[in-house]
Amino acid sequence: NNLSGDLDAFMDEYLKVRSRVSYNTGNFVSVVLRKFKTFLSKIGITSISEINIKVLDGYIDFLKCAPKTKHNHIKELKIMLKRAVVEKLLDSNPAEHVTLPRIIKADRHRMMEPIDLQIIFEGAGSWKLYYEFLYRTGLRAGDVSMLTYGNIDFKRSAIVSLVRKSRRIHEFPLADVLINQLEQDGVDKPIFPVLYATSERKLNDNLAKPRHFMQALLCAKGRPKATLHSFRTTFNNTLRDLGLNIEDRQVLLAHSSSETTKIYTHPNLELARKWVDQLPVYSTN
Repeated sequence: NNLSGDLDAFMDEYLKVRSRVSYNTGNFVSVVLRKFKTFLSKIGITSISEINIKVLDGYIDFLKCAPKTKHNHIKELKIMLKRAVVEKLLDSNPAEHVTLPRIIKADRHRMMEPIDLQIIFEGAGSWKLYYEFLYRTGLRAGDVSMLTYGNIDFKRSAIVSLVRKSRRIHEFPLADVLINQLEQDGVDKPIFPVLYATSERKLNDNLAKPRHFMQALLCAKGRPKATLHSFRTTFNNTLRDLGLNIEDRQVLLAHSSSETTKIYTHPNLELARKWVDQLPVYSTN
């Protein structure tokens, strides 16, 4: 059945459809539509047919957020209005012709300098081992949070774990400094129970805790903002500066692109471990 031209009915139906993609998609679409409805109500628009380029330009000015977020809002509205065109509620898609603000790319996941790592590890408290894992494995924050003792091969000093982005099992050398801090009681339990979660939403909420803690440490010392992903960037660049070639770094980082993803089956895992053991030490016991 053709969708109604009524604004609320159309948007409600659109949200149901987009929520099929994933929880995160549905959550974002819900935010976009709520703000868009607020704006349309403010200017007195009640029908899909009244939405034009001028209205969308006004919505961009109405939004109080970063340029990239404004781009994401219009990208979502473009998908919605494309559906309206298919349903013959609009003759053309006005979102195709909106003038968007320029995005100035920020170095969000910057490489951390020695002073940053010293600040973080000196004030890490209960997050120390978690930050150590991020720094010395190069794994993504969510993948580290989901590690259990069952993923640790103590005999070979290695992690064998699913990398969620590539959806593949990878094997990584584990630095001696990490092995020495882990319990070896044979019980398979989460290494970081405070962060471990069975749902993506809960995991993302949990990751905010060590992220905010780290950022507060840096802010207190007047250092630029960094993210948990900055540990991954630092791992990669430090190994590069130590002399490890790009192919081996790509394997260690478990990149998800078809050109770089491999299951890490290096014939000499011990040699790879020697590289990760060369990472400078910033933590104190």
